[in-house]
Amino acid sequence: MVNSLDQVPADFLFALGTLRHARCRSELRLAEIPAPSRLAPFAVALGAEVIVPGDASGPGPVHGPAAAGFEPAAGSEDIELATGRFILLHDPEGSAVWDGQFRVVTYIRAQLEPEMGNDQMLGSVAWTWLVEALENHQAPYRSAGGTATRVLSESFGTLSDRPDSIDVELRASWTPAGPDITTHLEAWSEMVCTFAGLPPLPEGVTPLPRRRPGQAPARA
Repeated sequence: MVNSLDQVPADFLFALGTLRHARCRSELRLAEIPAPSRLAPFAVALGAEVIVPGDASGPGPVHGPAAAGFEPAAGSEDIELATGRFILLHDPEGSAVWDGQFRVVTYIRAQLEPEMGNDQMLGSVAWTWLVEALENHQAPYRSAGGTATRVLSESFGTLSDRPDSIDVELRASWTPAGPDITTHLEAWSEMVCTFAGLPPLPEGVTPLPRRRPGQAPARA
C-alpha cells in the first residue's frame, strides 16, 4: 500500500477518481479488494457479486439455476448469480505488451443451466458480451484478449444427490484509451449482470450506484 499520495502518479489518482464516479446497477455489490502486487507498480482491484433477494418478486434471471423454476422459501437468504473481479493496472513507464500505461484485467464466473452450458458456441457468446458491453458504453479500448472456459462440476459419494452444474468463466484484459475508466467499469458491471442472466435495463432507465470503490490506492 502507498503511504503517501505524493508517491502516486497523477494519472493513476485521476483514474481512481473516475472509478468512484461509475454508475452501476443496484443488483451489483461492488467493493475494493486487495490488489495483486506483482502485475504493475500501481494497481487497484474491485470485487463484484450479483445478488438477488431470495424472496424477490418480479422479473428474474433469463438463464442460470435461478431461472429454471427455483423457488426459494420466503425469507431465505439472497441468491448469488455471478461473481467477478475488475483490476486496473498502471505503469507510468508504459508497457509494450499493454500498448499503453493502463491495463484492465477482469474475471467473471456464473453458473448456467446445463442446456446453455453445453452450447459449443458459449465461449464466443461470452466474448461477444464483453465486446458489446464496451461498445454500448462507448468505452474506447485496444489490444483486447481473453479466454472463456466451461467448468463441469460433478458430485459423488455422500454428495451424489447434488445435481451436476456447469459454470462459465471469462478472463479478459484490454487497454483503455486513456485514464478515464468510468465507462470501462460501467461496461464490465453490465457484463457481470449479463452473465448472471439479468434482463437488460429498460431504455431510459438510469442505474444507481450501490457501493463505491474504496478511497485508498494500492501499490505493488
